[in-house]
Amino acid sequence: MAPSTTRRALVIDDERALASLVGGYLEREGFEVHLAHDGHDGLERARSVDPDLVVLDLGLPGLDGIEVCRLLRTFSDCYVVMLTARSEEIDTLIGLSVGADDYMTKPFSPRELVARVSTLFRRPRRAASPAPGAEPLRVGPLTLDLESREVRVDDSVVALTRTEFDVLSTLARFPRRVFSRRALIDEVWGQNWVGDEHLVDVHVLHVRQKLGDTAAAQRFVRTVRGVGYRLGSGE
Repeated sequence: MAPSTTRRALVIDDERALASLVGGYLEREGFEVHLAHDGHDGLERARSVDPDLVVLDLGLPGLDGIEVCRLLRTFSDCYVVMLTARSEEIDTLIGLSVGADDYMTKPFSPRELVARVSTLFRRPRRAASPAPGAEPLRVGPLTLDLESREVRVDDSVVALTRTEFDVLSTLARFPRRVFSRRALIDEVWGQNWVGDEHLVDVHVLHVRQKLGDTAAAQRFVRTVRGVGYRLGSGE
């Protein structure tokens, strides 16, 4: 029996009416939708249904969205869209730093949310479809296998989320090019994406941490002051 190609979405929000509303819009887009109304239940459902997308409220009672997202990232690379009732930038950046792919501030239009989700799933993802038998990309001790989406530093596998891999592989495909935030957004999120471009900085920070980089010793992802980012040699 062939595996199902239906995308699965999990909406975790303690506002039941809002969760149902968002779920309804996603169902009309062809998603199989599951709902949860607190963090603990959301994590259990995520483990059982293996979602492709999680719409996650930041302000959950008990186990909040930040902690849910952090724990979710220990076993899933699904897309995560964070919802927050607070517009302060720090909330957004904290959410992204634990692995969220995008965010929206309440109140929001469910249609806009669906548009954001569609953008995530329509990403160019050129690196995800390499030519058959294409050689892995190697930059110093860093190796990216675009077919298996595996990253290694020397002989150690580095676990990246989908977005982190797409950011790193974009830099690796053009190792001499300096990418501005907007250029990376166009490559990874798509040219129609609208939001805070500083989310690029947060994903770059996460990639650096996982590769063993520091702000002072930028072996792999290097900052070109006033311009953007490029890949280094790792030496």
